[in-house]
Amino acid sequence: MTTPPLVSDSVPSPASAGRRSEAIHRFLVKPVDAGIAGSVDGGKLLEWIDKVAYAAAAQWSGRYCVTAYVGNIHLDRPIAVGELVELHANLVHTGRTSMHILISVYSTDPTRMKPVQTAQCLTIFVAVDADKQTVEVPQWNPNTILELQRHRQARARVSVRKRIEESMAAQHYTAVGTAPSATLRFLAAPSDINWGGKVHGGRTMQWIDDAAYVCGVDWAGQHVITSYFGGIRFYRPIVIGHIVEVTARLIHTGPRSMHISVHVTSTDTHSDNPALAAHGLAVVVAVEGSGKARPVRQWEPLSEEDRSLDAHARHLIELRAQVEPFTSACDIPADAEPSHFRAHMPN
Repeated sequence: MTTPPLVSDSVPSPASAGRRSEAIHRFLVKPVDAGIAGSVDGGKLLEWIDKVAYAAAAQWSGRYCVTAYVGNIHLDRPIAVGELVELHANLVHTGRTSMHILISVYSTDPTRMKPVQTAQCLTIFVAVDADKQTVEVPQWNPNTILELQRHRQARARVSVRKRIEESMAAQHYTAVGTAPSATLRFLAAPSDINWGGKVHGGRTMQWIDDAAYVCGVDWAGQHVITSYFGGIRFYRPIVIGHIVEVTARLIHTGPRSMHISVHVTSTDTHSDNPALAAHGLAVVVAVEGSGKARPVRQWEPLSEEDRSLDAHARHLIELRAQVEPFTSACDIPADAEPSHFRAHMPN
């Protein structure tokens, strides 16, 4: 069986006045998609999420769009080579220039057709004009019960997300810190850019995952996998030829988890002034042969900066606990949009 090409389907919303508020990408996982652990890693999944979210944002706004924020991505299970993956991108809220898009990721063995939700997250895209200035987007209004619930949940997240962003922006990372860290340094290559001429958000998130992996492996002494991404914020575009530095730093350990803060900076080769391009948090775990997370060596903060960042990580855990999960489409079958998986599920 050959791998089908990446496809994008759209289901129009009754309130969209001809605009499509959903995009679906469906494809088989190829060997080249697998990471070091043999399954799809978090960075590759983030790249897929960014692509389908862009498709939904661009078709709704009719504009070129840029990634502004990606948050609260829980990776519930690994995705293996040969599995059928389906990513649904649904508009759940619009601001003046922004589109809040819910991504639901499903994967399954195509011979069984029993879908499992692998991940769910919210992304925010901003529409821009030819001069890369933000522009207003058509307003989206919920119509079905499912859309109304998700719209309420998206609006409720705005205040929590603002508190998370403010908390992350207020932290200081200096050489005074004693925590384990890892830095990747390279030039942004032509293969990294998107159709807008800049490094696409999915590739940047893949770099964040790579750096978190290196830092986590160094501390755990074995392979790790990413179980969560949160508060990934994009500040400026990265272009071809920029020197990119991705620095990951351990800020907290739980019984089975390592919380790693990652900063991405870019520098023009003719300048000595690096600028922050993106920042996010990754939680990685070491796993046993059975796939279960195993206990990790505990890190003890030594400096005042270490203790402050450890407290910051604990505070973020508390803030994330306040976020209500988005309603799944299968929770309201009568109002959910058609699903490839539901249509083929055996009784």
